[in-house]
Amino acid sequence: MTNATTLKRNDILDALRGIAILLMILSGSIAFGGILPAWMYHAQVPPPLHIFNPALPGITWVDLVFPFFLFSMGVAIPLSIGKWEGKENATAHVWWIAIRRYLLLTWFALFVYHMKAWVMAEQPTAIHYLISIGAFVLFFLELYQPVKDANKKIFVAIRIAAFAVSTYLLFSLPFNKGQGFMLEKSDIIIIVLANMAFFGTVTWWHTRHNPWFRIGILPFIMAIFLGGKMQGSINEFILNATVLPWMYKFYYLKYLFIIIPGTIVGEDMLRQNDEGLPKNVHFITGLLLFAIIIVNVCFLYSRMLMVNMGVTIAMLISIFLLLKNYRNTLAYHLFSLGSYLLLLGLFFESYEGGIKKDSSTFSYYFVTTGLAIYMLSFFYSWQHTSVGAAINRYLATNGKNPMVAYVAGGLLLTPILYLTGGQALMDWMNGNAFTGFLKGVIYTGIISLITFGFTRYKWFWKT
Repeated sequence: MTNATTLKRNDILDALRGIAILLMILSGSIAFGGILPAWMYHAQVPPPLHIFNPALPGITWVDLVFPFFLFSMGVAIPLSIGKWEGKENATAHVWWIAIRRYLLLTWFALFVYHMKAWVMAEQPTAIHYLISIGAFVLFFLELYQPVKDANKKIFVAIRIAAFAVSTYLLFSLPFNKGQGFMLEKSDIIIIVLANMAFFGTVTWWHTRHNPWFRIGILPFIMAIFLGGKMQGSINEFILNATVLPWMYKFYYLKYLFIIIPGTIVGEDMLRQNDEGLPKNVHFITGLLLFAIIIVNVCFLYSRMLMVNMGVTIAMLISIFLLLKNYRNTLAYHLFSLGSYLLLLGLFFESYEGGIKKDSSTFSYYFVTTGLAIYMLSFFYSWQHTSVGAAINRYLATNGKNPMVAYVAGGLLLTPILYLTGGQALMDWMNGNAFTGFLKGVIYTGIISLITFGFTRYKWFWKT
């Protein structure tokens, strides 16, 4: 594989990560209440009151965002950790990387939660918003990795000082109505990412020569969950065993059903190529796979299950006929794995009361992972067009710096809007469906530009 090909494929993965993080921001910044239709929110938290209803089956586009991001993490593991293969003390280095990232992300989850102005006070004032902006600067100093080696020693001292100031803030500010800092309060999304970064990395490294063993771990995880309600069983013990519940719960390991298939795709991206695959076949295949994503989200949400199964199978047969003569290509491998997982998820759909993000069902893991593979394939195929290549590059620029995008809203943009009076305009835009959605687009667009700027200046945040 050439370096150019590797670069392109890394950019495609960054594009998937970029669209996931931007859609995550969009879903959290559009108008809430009864202004927008229910499919604009998580399926189990419908408008107008957005009260969690675990009895509601189905998914919306919002429910794809987090698994797409998790999947991109899984794909990245072989691409990034694989470079340690054959090096001296490689296993020790990989374990250190996994532990360090676990601890940093856990710290990240605690700090980003507590540093939001509305967590510091029920009625935030200017000082609370300024502290939030200061926390964004601290994150920069803690996670920024200078490109030039000459600056790294200087930044080690700066990083230590930044962590010291952050620790002081956590233990001195009166969070949670004066109760102070609480380990039990953290950003759950980042906590899940921390667990998946650790367990995904370690699992892949020790099974990198035996992917079937890696896949074989998943049925055991499933078995623990299926028997976890049996009192006195080993399943119940494993499911509930934890020393630090604020940092680890066995429940988080369910997301290995997304991470582990991601590592399989990452390995395929290292090994396979698409030599001999006509560009028009590649492009048409990508469009059809993207159409399957839309079809499944629409029909699973509207509960037209038989129609969804029929249309999906018909489209899969069409794609197979397009690719059947190119079985040694990456496109065919991605299609095969994605189709297996999607169909497995659709057959699991009737179990656990239908597909749901919360509480997440096995159908949800399989379906969303299959759709994530299709989305990656779509980005991979449409890079052959000038418009697609340009959009890929922009999304990839955001995907290279996802932590900046994730933090910039709550700790930078929102405080600035409140301090400058711009939040009043944002609140006014909640008045109707068009402006309520436009508000989210504007907010997300600003975050995207901030992230784009950080990446262009090579201000990367690394965990």
